[in-house]
Amino acid sequence: MLLFVVSITTFAIFFLVPRLAGMSADDLASRYVGKAANEQVIHDTAIRLGFYDPLLVQYGRFVKGIFVGVERNYGPGVELCPAPCLGYSYVTQNPVLPDLLDRIPITLSLALGAAVVWVFFGVATGVVSALRRGSFFDRISMGVALAGVSLPIFFTGIVSLAIFRDQLGLVGDVADWVPFSEDPLTWANNLMLPWITLAFLYAAGYARLTRAGMLETMSEDYIRTARAKGLPERAVVLKHGLRATLTPVLTMFGLDLGLLLGGAVLTESTFSLPGIGKYARDAIERNDLPQVMGVTLVAAAFIIVANLIVDLLYAVVDPRVRLA
Repeated sequence: MLLFVVSITTFAIFFLVPRLAGMSADDLASRYVGKAANEQVIHDTAIRLGFYDPLLVQYGRFVKGIFVGVERNYGPGVELCPAPCLGYSYVTQNPVLPDLLDRIPITLSLALGAAVVWVFFGVATGVVSALRRGSFFDRISMGVALAGVSLPIFFTGIVSLAIFRDQLGLVGDVADWVPFSEDPLTWANNLMLPWITLAFLYAAGYARLTRAGMLETMSEDYIRTARAKGLPERAVVLKHGLRATLTPVLTMFGLDLGLLLGGAVLTESTFSLPGIGKYARDAIERNDLPQVMGVTLVAAAFIIVANLIVDLLYAVVDPRVRLA
């Protein structure tokens, strides 16, 4: 149902809103032809792309392609795009779904690798800062966290490339994508800098959230009871304090990971990684509706799946959810 609403909203932005603004079918088609094209070429292109069909027919054709498949109604000959088909690009005339599937491993590697780094260091820093409230470590770590939240990813990415790749030569060329199955070491070396840069942005927020939750949790009555029973401090902190703090962290993690799997636009653009994010940016610049709708639906699907997994993990992290 949510994917249905997302598809309607995206379709309306690209087709309904321009028509309400007074744009004709030929005006829309002029985006997909060269500047030297005459009016007849633009008109023929609008007909081939189906821009003269009613909006419901155009949207129905898109939905039909997802569940049944759709015939390619422009270009030489007739070609059937089997379901699930997200249509053909108006610019490159390539099917959208295979292009997305080719880029998913890159975005998946970037998002999951960065997620491991930011969760580990963010949560660990937040716990230590809460336990040593007001210490030198607490002040320094929260200052660094504030800088991580404030600095944009394209700034930290360019600075890290200039220092660690160009000056020190510690990492390889990030744009030279190598799949994990071919060479795991080169794969990790090329992605190390994007992982750290992206994790620096997100770990800052997780550190601040974990610190605030731990400060509140460690003052609860059941924490004092656990200490009074003689439990080791490690068990009190990790088993009783941290588990209660992880619920809001999991909520934020599901949203962040889902959004990144849908495309880390700035990170992929900064490091020239040919993932879903860079694909989405190029599609938006060219006003290529099938590509934009394909990326939007894939991103929405990732967010829904990520939040479903997070809902299941609530019962693992917090026993009170199982009892409820």
